Amino acid sequence: MKKTILASAIAAATFSGAAFAQNPTLTASDLAAKMDSMPTVYGNIQYVLYHDNVDGGGSSVEHADNGSTLGVMHDHEIAPGLTGFFKIEIDRLGADDIDSRDSFRIDEAYIGVKGDNFGQLWVGTDDSIYETAVTEISEFYEVATLSRGVDYDTGEGDLVQYLSPSFGGLTIGAAVQINGDADPEVSKKSYPWQLAAMYQVDALELAVAVDSNDGGRGGENNENTYGLRASYNLDNLRLTGEFHTRKDVSDTFGVMGVYTLGKNQFALSYELTQYDDNFSDAQFADKDIDTVTLQALHNLSDHMYVYFEGYLGGGDDGVYGVADKSERSIASVGAVYYF
Repeated sequence: MKKTILASAIAAATFSGAAFAQNPTLTASDLAAKMDSMPTVYGNIQYVLYHDNVDGGGSSVEHADNGSTLGVMHDHEIAPGLTGFFKIEIDRLGADDIDSRDSFRIDEAYIGVKGDNFGQLWVGTDDSIYETAVTEISEFYEVATLSRGVDYDTGEGDLVQYLSPSFGGLTIGAAVQINGDADPEVSKKSYPWQLAAMYQVDALELAVAVDSNDGGRGGENNENTYGLRASYNLDNLRLTGEFHTRKDVSDTFGVMGVYTLGKNQFALSYELTQYDDNFSDAQFADKDIDTVTLQALHNLSDHMYVYFEGYLGGGDDGVYGVADKSERSIASVGAVYYF
């Protein structure tokens, strides 16, 4: 018997025994309702084997934990139409090596309330409104080592976030990060904010977002970051385009297509980041860097999938740390089991 099934059976037997001891007249439907009220435990183990090569530089092979996590979540009705919820998720489990130096880290931890007419309000550590609204490409892939991502400073902790109900396809999101002057990670008391608007009609999705970048967490400057995303779904094909800009830092462009065929998924994307000549890091100032990424993923079952991802990075000379060279490639294969 699988360990997860065995654990569930033991938990059910223990819970039902205690419940019946407290109330011998408990019916099967009562017991089912109590079981439904228990928190949901979920998690995954992710392994990857990858080869990383820099033209004119180093080359390496590694088998690694690619982000294994363990989490618990729960919700309950506070009043008719109003639900309370919580979630906590731990990552960096270091599942690849018993002597791994990876230390457990809280990846998500928050509590909140939500309702059909109210929307959703939550507090804690979670993906920010900007990230969920307009950063689809850099967050899509399993490995994503070469993806430059998007330059914005407001992190995922100390957040108060709100997401409105849908008004004819239009959803509004807002977030504020509370950086108190007693927080050792910040240089000043501040309240950086994010705003986003997302619109969906039929197969079309549009989203715009802004991050104030004034959190005092060591960012490049406090110029706003602005982002725009457009996505379109054509049966089994999803197309996405993005643009992000921040004055005196960088402009980032990206396009991606994802095709689903039965249990298989294929993705191809291109990302380009153009750094401003005033950018503080001399290695990237006034230079371009781009990445082409290919993914082929196969779902073995409802709880397990395998994948291949290939990354080819280019750009101006020196962007990968080697003078007069501008190419880096990564090939990776991985497997994920989740429950």
